[in-house]
Formats: sequence, C-alpha cells, structure tokens
Amino acid sequence: MIGSGKEGGVRRSWALVVGVALGLLPASAAAQRLNPNERAAPPLTNVEDKDDIHKPDSKIWVLDFRFKDPRLIKVDVPGRGQKVCWYLWFQVINNTGQPRLFIPEFELKMRDKEASRHDQILPAVQDAIIALEDPAPHYLKIKNTVTISADPIPVTPKDAVPRAVTGVAIWDDVDPESNQYDIFVAGLSNGLVEADNPVDPSGPKVIRRKTLQLPFRRLGDKYYQKSEEIKFDGPAKWIYRASDLKVPGLPGKLPEVPKGP
Repeated sequence: MIGSGKEGGVRRSWALVVGVALGLLPASAAAQRLNPNERAAPPLTNVEDKDDIHKPDSKIWVLDFRFKDPRLIKVDVPGRGQKVCWYLWFQVINNTGQPRLFIPEFELKMRDKEASRHDQILPAVQDAIIALEDPAPHYLKIKNTVTISADPIPVTPKDAVPRAVTGVAIWDDVDPESNQYDIFVAGLSNGLVEADNPVDPSGPKVIRRKTLQLPFRRLGDKYYQKSEEIKFDGPAKWIYRASDLKVPGLPGKLPEVPKGP
C-alpha cells in the first residue's frame, strides 16, 4: 500500500512513472493525474485572446498551472522576527511545443480589505517550506519566483509524464483580519492587449496581460490561523488584467526563447 501524506505523494508519483515505463499504465493517464491535494488550472480561451490558444500554430501560448491551497508557516525571518507567512506551492507544465520562459508575477489581493501584496523572496522561509514540502533528497527542487525564471520551462511531449517545474510564492504581510483573497499569477502566457486608460481615455494606452485568477477564502478568526481554514473558492479564471509591463513594439508578443537544435 502506498503511504499517505507528503512521503506518500512522492511514492505515488514515482510509482506512476515506473508504471508508465513498464507499460502498466498509459502515458495519457500519467499526464493528467493529480495528487489528491493538488488542483489544476489548464489553459482556457478568453474573449480578448488575439488567436486560438489551442491551435498548434497559435501566436499566443499558455502554460499549464497546478497548485495547492495556500498554507501558513511560522518562521523566524532575519531582521523581521517571527512571522506567520503564507505560501503557494505550484507547478508549471509546458504543453506548448516550444520551451518558454516563465517570468512570474504573484500578487495576493485581500478583497475585503482593498489591499494587495506582491510575493517576496525570503530564503529562511523558503528553506522551511522545502523541509516540509520536499525533504531530502529533494526530488522536486523547489524554486522561488526569481530562480524559476533562470531556465526555460521544458516541453512535455504529447501523452508523456509531465515535466513539471515546482516553485513557491511567499507572503509575510497578509492582514490576519482578511477572509477573502485572490491570487493573480502573471507570466504564464504571452497574451497581451492594448486598451484605453480607464482614468484618462486620452492618455497613454494600458497594457492588459493574460493572467490566472485564483480565489480563496479563510474560515477562521485572526487569532488562531490554520492552513486548513484556507479553502479554494473557485473556479479559477483566465482574465486580461492591467499591468505595468513595458513591451517594445506591438502588444501581444513577449520575447521568445530561441529554439533548440
């Protein structure tokens, strides 16, 4: 019997790989299977897309995204003291046919407080998360939101085991009185549109970026916060959201990664 928990999750993943390699499981089943505590946000078409994202020759590419509900961890952060930090475990999978750079922007918005926070690079917190989510020998090689952009996300061949790249986004300043949240993930697509400035229609155009929106809610109070109280309040949505991204030339295109030999 395969164990439960994090160790069980690793064993199930390796059992799945071995099963495919031995021909005991179809590759397509492996490509689609999720662990029980993971959620999938596959690419979806948006009315503002300038091309059909599901066409093989589409000019717009979108990466697949997997995630777990946000969790809490208490860590002594150098220079800040003991903090209750939020983190989002995620995986990015590239089914687009070409290597893609993932240069992410993670923003946590507290809907009931009209406040938002960008994720932070906190090495001490990242180390504590790795100890929980990917203990030695560190199969997943969890990256932060900067190091994950160092190399292109590799292509997963059709009907193959996903070549997932695992990362974590961290926040240490989430208002404990808030109970409704959205996490926005930009960088999963090169989809861009140019729109009028809603504040000043005669002013400079605004760039809107294809972005994944993940809604959550927390059921407890501010004094006894627990990871189990944070629940997905889906569905996940793909939207075009205003961005301060500076893109040379026409909108709708980001720099591409050179094709391999």
